[in-house]
Amino acid sequence: MEALTNAANWFMGLFQEGGSVFMGLVTGILPTLIVLMIAINSLIRFVGEERVEKIAGKLAGNYVTRYTLLPVLAVFFLGNPMCYTFGRFLKQEYKVGFYDATVSFLHPVTGLFPHANPGELFVWIGIAAGLETLGMDLGPLAMWYFIVGLILIFCRGIITEKIYNYLVAKKNA
Repeated sequence: MEALTNAANWFMGLFQEGGSVFMGLVTGILPTLIVLMIAINSLIRFVGEERVEKIAGKLAGNYVTRYTLLPVLAVFFLGNPMCYTFGRFLKQEYKVGFYDATVSFLHPVTGLFPHANPGELFVWIGIAAGLETLGMDLGPLAMWYFIVGLILIFCRGIITEKIYNYLVAKKNA
């Protein structure tokens, strides 16, 4: 009988813990995301969706800006997870590569701009603590993370776009 009672308590505890996590989201990140979404959509309406689409279209016009500058701007200004919304201004064949490039840049940017992805901050803080213990400067590492991140997102964006287009062509053939 005790085992059954323990199982029932564990089962209810599981949902209570889920409720606690949900309340943490409701009082933590969700209001921030909602306000950020409102602000960005208001800014887009203020500037004009046509102008924003035109700028994004210019940035999406070549591989270099599409898979470096556009994801960097999205991550820097919007942070995670709002940065993915910049993809709405791209042609369908670019969206998958943009997403891959953007999601791949969320960690490398943390050393220089921790606001962009606070969820990854614990990784950077752990690395930084080790380097500080050794008496090393964090600046060069943060810069190298950023530079290598740019190279990585450029390569990933192009490769993902090529794979996506190949699969779409294969499906339509």
